[in-house]
Amino acid sequence: MKVNTQSVNFNADSKLINFLQNRLDKVETFYSKVISSDVYMKVENTSSKENKIVEIKITIPKDKFVVKKQCKSFEEAVDSACSSLERRLIKQKEKIRLQA
Repeated sequence: MKVNTQSVNFNADSKLINFLQNRLDKVETFYSKVISSDVYMKVENTSSKENKIVEIKITIPKDKFVVKKQCKSFEEAVDSACSSLERRLIKQKEKIRLQA
């Protein structure tokens, strides 16, 4: 799956991009009809340690899912967002199966 990545207020290194790609490839095992995915990574200028924000938009046929997570590190936020996406995609798959 092609992942479009944008990093706001910082430059993402290749390790982070590879981690993101690998994690989203695992999400695709739960729902194979993913059309595209957009990832926005932001660093918020606050005194809080949880200032890394990851927003993932996944497009599937006839629907779109958006998950936004804020954590201490980008890896933790990506992992948390992908877990949420996996649950939502499994629910969507069940919904389609029941309609058929």
